[in-house]
Amino acid sequence: MAGSLGAEISGVDLSKSLSNEVFAGIHQAFLDHLVIYFRDQNLTPAQHRDFALRFFKLEEHPYVEGIAEVPEITEIVKEPEEHRNWGGPWHADVTFKEEPSIGAALYARDVPPYGGDTGFANMYLAWETLSDGMKALIDGLEAFHDSSGYDYSTAFRGMRGKAAAGDRALHPVVRTHPETGRKALFVSRAYTTHFKDMTPAESKPLLEYLFDHASRIEHTTRIRWEKGSLAVWDNRETMHCAIDDDFAARNGGNGFRRVLHRATFAGQKPM
Repeated sequence: MAGSLGAEISGVDLSKSLSNEVFAGIHQAFLDHLVIYFRDQNLTPAQHRDFALRFFKLEEHPYVEGIAEVPEITEIVKEPEEHRNWGGPWHADVTFKEEPSIGAALYARDVPPYGGDTGFANMYLAWETLSDGMKALIDGLEAFHDSSGYDYSTAFRGMRGKAAAGDRALHPVVRTHPETGRKALFVSRAYTTHFKDMTPAESKPLLEYLFDHASRIEHTTRIRWEKGSLAVWDNRETMHCAIDDDFAARNGGNGFRRVLHRATFAGQKPM
C-alpha cells in the first residue's frame, strides 16, 4: 500500500473456513506489513468475529457497548451531522490498559463516497529513523497513558457508552515485538501524558517531538474505505487515526454516515 507499511490481499473469501495453510500466509503478511486489507467481503458479524478469532482471543471495548448479537463487535458510527470520526488523534488502541490490545479487524458496513479514510503509521520506522542520540535518551524510559482525555460516546449519537472508570497505565517508551524481536516507538498523542519521574510540562517538548516524528507522512499509509472492506492491523507497532474530513458536516450542513464494525484482539503487556 505504501513504502512504509500496508498490503492488500486478494483472492480470499473471509466468510468461508480458511485452511491452516491459507491463514498462515495471512498471518505472516500481518507480521510483515503491519496492516493488511481485504476488499469486497460480505460478512455477518458472527463471520467477522470468527475470522478475527483466528488471530487471537477477542475482548470488548472498556467504554463502549458491543452489538447485541455479537458483543465482541463494537459498532463505530458517525452520523451525517457529526464531523468527527470516533477514534481521536494518532494513537494505538487502549494503551491506557495494563495490557493494550494486540490488534483489531475493522470491517466497513456503510461508508461515505469519499473521505473518512483511516491513516496508519509504522512505529518500527518511527524508532529506526531516530538519531542514535535520541535512541539513547529514550530507550529505557517509561511513560503514562491515560484514558481521561477523550469522549468515547456522548459526542457520538450512534455510540452506546458503558459505565466505567478511567484507566491509566505505565508502559515502556520503546517496546519489543514478541514475535519479530524488533523495537518500536510506543507513544501516542491521544493517550501518552508524561514520562515517569517527570511532570507533564517537562515531558511535553520531547513527547510532542516524538508524536510529530512518528506521524511524518513517509512513515504512514491510509486506507480508503469501500463497503465490504476489512483491515487488520497490529496494534503493537502501529498508530492510526480516523481522518476528519467531512467538511459539509463541519460547516453545518448534512455530511455522510460512516459505520464500521471492530473486533479487537485481547491485550498483551508491552515489554
